[in-house]
This record gives sequence, structure tokens and C-alpha cells, in this order.
Amino acid sequence: MTTIKRLSTAAAGFSAQLDALLAFEAAADEGVERAVAAILADVKARGDAAVIDHGNRLDRLTAASMKDLELAPGELQAALDGLPAERRAALETAAGRIRAYHERQKLEGWSYTEADGTLLGQMVTPLDRVGLYVPGGKAAYPSSVLMNAIPAKVAGVKELIMVVPTPGGEKNPLVLAAACLAGVDRVFAIGGAQAVGALAYGTQTVPKVDKIVGPGNAYVATAKRRVFGIVGIDMVAGPSEILIVSDGSGNPDWVAMDLFSQAEHDELAQSILVCTDAAFIDKVEASIARLLPTMPRQEVIRASLNGRGALIQARDMEEAVSIANRIAPEHLELALADPEPWVERIHHAGAIFIGHYTSESLGDYCAGPNHVLPTSGSARFSSPLGVYDFQKRTSLIKVSRAGAQTLGRIAATLADGEGLPAHAQSARFRLET
Repeated sequence: MTTIKRLSTAAAGFSAQLDALLAFEAAADEGVERAVAAILADVKARGDAAVIDHGNRLDRLTAASMKDLELAPGELQAALDGLPAERRAALETAAGRIRAYHERQKLEGWSYTEADGTLLGQMVTPLDRVGLYVPGGKAAYPSSVLMNAIPAKVAGVKELIMVVPTPGGEKNPLVLAAACLAGVDRVFAIGGAQAVGALAYGTQTVPKVDKIVGPGNAYVATAKRRVFGIVGIDMVAGPSEILIVSDGSGNPDWVAMDLFSQAEHDELAQSILVCTDAAFIDKVEASIARLLPTMPRQEVIRASLNGRGALIQARDMEEAVSIANRIAPEHLELALADPEPWVERIHHAGAIFIGHYTSESLGDYCAGPNHVLPTSGSARFSSPLGVYDFQKRTSLIKVSRAGAQTLGRIAATLADGEGLPAHAQSARFRLET
């Protein structure tokens, strides 16, 4: 039975109810922390041998050396060539759309020259090497390969190393085909904390990377947190979220299925409807009850909706939008008859899906924008993954002889004020008397 919460902004204590609904404590499991710390230390100390040992133990492998764990380049092309025509066409179309969107994100360097000849600017360069973690086993996400690898390649990353666990030696051809299309350079059949450690520290075979991106389980997320600072990471993501803002003009079955689309990820995913029409909320609730038994993942969906889902009645659209900004959701659907005027009123969301025909699932796979989005309210200060995450900005300063006379006096004065005489003298040495 589904007992999704019904809330109303008009009820006393609504604000506290909403806070309780949104509360998510990503508390670190001490057992996971200890296991990850031990694995990372082992990989740092023993390199390839540790990666092989942990892989054989955790993923039921029989690798004798790292040669057994690195895929030959031809395997990726073979996986692509072996796909059914319809599936290959879908993957190629999605890759093309994702690439076209991200091509527009590239940052370019700039500079300007002041009247005295001083040049100031910014140089933009790609990261040298990036590691991409791709889940394996029960989960197989070729879409994540495209969403992480394509922006890296568009940015100009020189080498992209993919790691993907293959429990029992089982490789997912769609994941390998996506890696081929995205231009991944090397692929290792390793996963878990040992894969993160290999990428972060480098081993005799796996090169050390500059940044690690891609989703994973609790062990992977914990490992990424621990190596942050040694390498960059994209983010430590929380459970998936969707918030649908409705004026009652849509199809209740569509809304129910869109709520399901995130709830089916896992029991901690969050699906919320905020609607100004009580009668429409009733219809959506009826659609949930009718459609849920048809879902293969109905138990996961039911647990998610019962635990963290909600149907919220708002007084008007102003209030509904205010709630949306307060939640700052990963995915925000504006299921409205006239959504455009409300788009600019949204200040915090990972991605906005505008209008009744824009289901969130299109964004997950093939619309073009990245599906790696900030969760747990972090859209208040974070952005979707993009080309800019694989580029660095370097300041350029070339001071002319004339500029050194003006800037030197200013710098020396400020350095004296900070009690840093060597700074001041360094600037004064260049002053002409």
C-alpha cells in the first residue's frame, strides 16, 4: 500500500513538516569508512597488487595481473559494432545531442592591455588526465558514460581513463559501446574504493589522474571524499530528486509516472508534487494507486514514495515557486499550462523541465544538457557537470615598465600595512627614481 504524505501550505506547522521531509543525513557509516580507509592505504602502498587482490575478492575475479583487467581498445569498437541497430542509433543520437550542447559551453581565454602597456588576462586550459567511474554489476549506465566523458573530451582532456567493475567477469556491451562513442582512451575492469585509489594515487599500470568523476555506491562516494585534495572530484551526490510544480492543467498519469521515474532509483530517492489544485492532487493520487502495481520496480517506488515523497497543496503559483526555490531540487518540472513566465522566477534548481511534454527522463538520456546535477539542496550554490569542470583558468599578468612604477608604489604601501617588508621591497626594487 502506498501512503504518500499529503501536505498543505495552509496547515499549521507546514514549514516544520517540509523541513522534516527534506531532511537527509548522509551520515558516514563507520564500517564503510574503515573498509575504504584500509583499501585506499593498501592501494597507495602496493599499487597493482592491491588492486588485483581487492578486485578478485570483491568482484569474484581471477585476475593474475593488470593485463587481465585492462580492456583492449578493439573491445570497445566490437561492443559498438555488436549492438542491435535500433539501440546503436539511439546511443549515437544521444551522444551527438550531448556533444552539440556541450560544445557551446567551452570557456575561452581573454586579455586586455592598459594604457601603459600592462597586459592582464586569463588563460583557459584543459585537465591533462581524468578518471571516470562507471557503476557495474546490477547497475549499467551507458548514459552516465556519455554525460561524463563527452564534456571532458569537448574540453580537450588529453587522456580519459574509465574504470568499471565487472562482477564475475561480466561486461556490459552498452557501457563499452558508449565509451567507444565518447572517446574514452583506456578502460580498466576494476571498481569500488580500489579503483578510486588507483586513479587518485596511480599504480604501476593505472596512471594518476587530475580529477575523478562519475557515480558509485557508498564505498565509491566515501573513497572520493577521502581522496579529494589529492585529486579533484565532481561532487558527492545524494539520492535522486524530482519536484513537479503543477497548476492542475496536466495529465495526472503523466505526473504520477514522472514521480515514479525518480522514485525507482532507490528507496531514499525523493519525489514531490506541489500543486495549486486539490482536485488534481486527488487525481494524481488515484493514478499512483492504479499505475504502481504495473511497475517492475514497484517495491522500490513504494518505499521511496512512502518514506520521502509528498503531495503538497499550495495556495497559488507564487507560493508553489517559493517552495521550489526553498527545496532547490535536482530536477524541477514546471508542468504548467503557461510555464515560460515562471522560469525566470526559479532561482535554485539543477535542471528545469519546461511544459507538459518535457519529461525528466528525456534529460536523463538524450535531450543534451548534462544529467549530473546537484542534489540535497546544493543547487543553491552548485551547477550541473559541464565542460567547465574539465578546464582550468590561469591568470595572466604582464606588467610594463611604466606600469611597474604605478603598481609598485601601491603594492609596497599595502605590503607595509600588512607587515610584509620583503613584498614591499620586491615592488620597490623596480621603481625608478
